[in-house]
Amino acid sequence: MSESFLQRAMVPVASRDNAAATTAALAPYVDAAGGTVVVLHVIEKAGGALDKASVEQRELAAREIFAVVSDGLEDAEAPLETEIRYGTDVAETIVDAAHDVDASAIVFTPRTGSRWKKLLSGDVTHKLLDASDVPILVLPDRPVGDA
Repeated sequence: MSESFLQRAMVPVASRDNAAATTAALAPYVDAAGGTVVVLHVIEKAGGALDKASVEQRELAAREIFAVVSDGLEDAEAPLETEIRYGTDVAETIVDAAHDVDASAIVFTPRTGSRWKKLLSGDVTHKLLDASDVPILVLPDRPVGDA
């Protein structure tokens, strides 16, 4: 893997499970790259409709997600930054954040979910791959060779 992709890696995480999977996949590469990891959590706004939870509840959840990443990268020497963004389009918000922090790449593991759920709710991964002009690095959510 090219270490330049990880010089300033934007790592979007959506949940505690996603943060754990992404951190486990990223950890073996972080120290070799000698870069910075910028962990991003997007709080999706409902765009005029009522939000599912209060901003305070969602920010608390984001801090818990960041703690999972921090714990998972505790042995890494790479600096870790965290950022919360708000937006109605998660993929667009991720790309905008990557530009704002001058990310070398957006690095993530895809979230699991049924194809129907992705079709009905809109697949953030697909939108991100389609819309990003920042390099994308998709890591497997399990060791290579595992079924």
